[in-house]
Amino acid sequence: MDRADTAVNGEDVRRVVTLTIDVLRDAAPEAWEAKAGTLDWTCWETLEHLADDLFTYAARFGLAKPPMSAVLPFRTSSDRSGGPANVIFVERASGPEGLLTILEACGGLLASVLRTAPSTTVAYHVFGPSDPEGFAAMAVVETLVHTHDITQGLNREWSPPRELCERVLKKLFPHVAIDGDVWEILLWATGRTALPGRPRLTEWRWYGTLGA
Repeated sequence: MDRADTAVNGEDVRRVVTLTIDVLRDAAPEAWEAKAGTLDWTCWETLEHLADDLFTYAARFGLAKPPMSAVLPFRTSSDRSGGPANVIFVERASGPEGLLTILEACGGLLASVLRTAPSTTVAYHVFGPSDPEGFAAMAVVETLVHTHDITQGLNREWSPPRELCERVLKKLFPHVAIDGDVWEILLWATGRTALPGRPRLTEWRWYGTLGA
């Protein structure tokens, strides 16, 4: 496989975060308490979780030698039983605009860190250690699919760039056959939907480990 087919970087993260903000902006404030797609979280909680992902990915590469056996020892908590356990929470009084501002800030932070981190740096992830490019691809997938979850709850249309979907599919899901619309296949690969001949997955993962 040509490496250019799977290359992902911080600017891709910044781009997809910007697209997410564009599609979610102007949603009614009360709509954010709706359930996010098939998740047990609200739309608000899901976007907080996404911001938290981007922030904690960035924090790994703030270290000269990221840990290889565990995540950073941030204290995490949940706002309610069953809600996501995060480091990042958004002041509720700031409303959806504040929520989107925090997402943009965390996405920009990750994009900046990935741009300056040595390409040989490797950091821990529960699915296996990976380099800055691997974490860029993970961040893109997290943003793509959680935006799908949120737009399901907000009743909005989300149709991300197919070429970006294809690159992250090839990079993180090499075991998945790409034989149709790459966005629909990415949703299937992340347990969001069923496809003809492909029942909805109840367990799934990506493969970001170097050399995998």
